[in-house]
Amino acid sequence: MTLTLLGTGRMGLPMARRLCQAGHELHVWNRSIDKAQPLAADGATVHGDLASAAAAGDIVISLLENGPVVASVLFEQGAAAALRPGSLFIDMASIKPAEAREHAARLAERGVRHLDAPVSGGTVGAEAGTLAIMVGGEVQDFERARPVFDVLGRATHVGPHGAGQLAKLANQMIVGITIGAVAEALLLCQKGGADPAKVRQAIGGGFAQSRILELHGERMVTRDFAPRARMTVQLKDLRNALDTAQAMGFEAPVTAALERLYADGIAHGDSELDHAGLFVELARRNGMS
Repeated sequence: MTLTLLGTGRMGLPMARRLCQAGHELHVWNRSIDKAQPLAADGATVHGDLASAAAAGDIVISLLENGPVVASVLFEQGAAAALRPGSLFIDMASIKPAEAREHAARLAERGVRHLDAPVSGGTVGAEAGTLAIMVGGEVQDFERARPVFDVLGRATHVGPHGAGQLAKLANQMIVGITIGAVAEALLLCQKGGADPAKVRQAIGGGFAQSRILELHGERMVTRDFAPRARMTVQLKDLRNALDTAQAMGFEAPVTAALERLYADGIAHGDSELDHAGLFVELARRNGMS
C-alpha cells in the first residue's frame, strides 16, 4: 500500500517509522523538512513539496497541529488539489468535530474520501503501536484503512464524519479532569503530612485506580513534568470540547472548571510542561513548592 504522511512531529515521526517497518511504501512531508529527513534511513521518500507528497499516496495521513492548520494545508497550501480522486485522506489530528465534517464535505466534492481518526496514547503509544484510534466516517473507508490502523494501534469505528473527533474530545475531557483530581488529592495528602507516593500506592488497588493515577500520578510524585503531551495541547482540547458543547446546547461545568485551571497554569509560565504539570498550578495555589 502506498501511503503519504503529512506532519512528522512528536507523534508523526514514530508513527511513520512503524509504517515503514511494516513494509508500506511511505512518502512524508513536514513544513520543516529537517524533521522528516531522519525517516529516509527507514526507507521513506522525503518530499520538500507538499503537493508532490499528497499526490503520491493512495492513503494520505495527516498529523498536524490543529484544525486551522489542517484546513490551511488542505485548501490553501494545495494538498487537497493534489490528492488523487478515489484516494483516502485520514486526519489523525485532534480538531473540532465541525471542522472534520467540513473537511470531509469539501474533499468529497473533489472525489476524495475522508476519515477523522484522532488518537490517544501519546508518544509512548505511537512508538509501541498501541494507540487508541477513534474513527469517524464511512464503514467501507474504515475497512480500507484497517491495515494502516493495525500497525499503529487499536482502531474503533464510532460513527459518521466528526464522530471520531467527538470521541477524542470525550477522551480529553476525562484525561484533563482526572489529572486535576489526582493532582488535587495527592497535594491534599502532602499538605496533611501523608506521603503522596505511599498514598498513590495505597489507593491504586481500589476504585480510584486508573491509568492517570498510574502514569501521571507517578510523574507528580517524582516531579517529572517533561512534556509528553503539553499543557497547551490539553487546554486546546478542553476548549474544543467546550466550543462543541456550547454549539450543541450542552452544559459542561466540570470541563469548564478544568479549562480555567489549565489556562491559569499556562498564564503562570507552565506552557511547556507535560499536562500532568497541572499539579504545579494547584501546588502554587496552595503555597506549596
